[in-house]
Amino acid sequence: MSWVLAFAGFAVLIILHEFGHFVAAKATGMRVERFYLFFPPAIAKMKRGETEYGIGAIPLGGFVKITGMNPDEELPPDVAPRAYYHQPVWKRIVTIAAGPAMNLLIAFLILFFLAFGVSEPTQDVGEIEPGSPASKQLQPGDHIVAVDGARGDQVDLARAVNRHKCEGEATDGCKAATPARVAIERDGREQLLRITPEYDADLDRSRLGFTYATNPVNPSVPGAARISVDFMWQVTSATVSVIARLFDPDQREQISGVVGGYETTRQAIEFDARRALTLIAIISLSLAVINLFPFLPLDGGHILWSLVEKVRGKPVPFSVMERAGAVGFILVLILFLVGLSNDIDRLSGEGFNVR
Repeated sequence: MSWVLAFAGFAVLIILHEFGHFVAAKATGMRVERFYLFFPPAIAKMKRGETEYGIGAIPLGGFVKITGMNPDEELPPDVAPRAYYHQPVWKRIVTIAAGPAMNLLIAFLILFFLAFGVSEPTQDVGEIEPGSPASKQLQPGDHIVAVDGARGDQVDLARAVNRHKCEGEATDGCKAATPARVAIERDGREQLLRITPEYDADLDRSRLGFTYATNPVNPSVPGAARISVDFMWQVTSATVSVIARLFDPDQREQISGVVGGYETTRQAIEFDARRALTLIAIISLSLAVINLFPFLPLDGGHILWSLVEKVRGKPVPFSVMERAGAVGFILVLILFLVGLSNDIDRLSGEGFNVR
């Protein structure tokens, strides 16, 4: 079932992205020839009015075919006035931007509704794993004050614990050579405990074996919107940062492709519905951000050249856009191949570690 749901999630994102282009094109008076989920050859199609609707056999995307996307194309006199390149620049920008805008809207709405169930982290001990180092000394409700004298948030404290390494080569479950000095507050009194961390091979770090408790935020409507926008900004910054450093080996390893996004979504659906919805929102947002990169054949490339035409006051020669499109296609292909290569490495290695 998780395979079906993950596939359906991707299909919905594609359909809504293309639906954004479709609605905007129709609303601005353009002639839409085709509206397809996936790429040809068609396995099912029907025609309603002037538009052919169909499902392709290659599940790698979707498309809306608007008449006159090639400015040099010869069109019948009754069709030409409604062609894409015969429209004002603002109409073309609205039509192209509507696809990424739909992805942004999807991401915002999902994250907005999820925000009402969000919890904020605390530094109080929550669940303790049986048999772990923490189970011998910590109790639920203990407040973690510091580790080895270092104070901070959960990440800072985890880093302090991780400084305690096993002797020799680390193996799963090996005990650190030195204990961590964990300052806690229990029943209003501060205590100092010495707990020896164990190495977790799945997480590739030393840990004590407990989770932190959380408190529900219960945001207002504006608060939920703020949480959604803040999260979207973090994801956008991370996406742009990774792609901008495409040729940095460490950053390049973080890029994932269609296979990775699909498999991660499938695993998240098996594990937790909330996590799956969050992941779908992230993928939708990433699709919007990547599509807005300013080179053809991405949506951002079409928007860029429309703006160039507006500034120079006359159309840009199609030959110039073709050359720019060739460069853009190479960049998109590199991004796709890097993502696919990383996905194959993960699938054949340790997996995507959603859990």
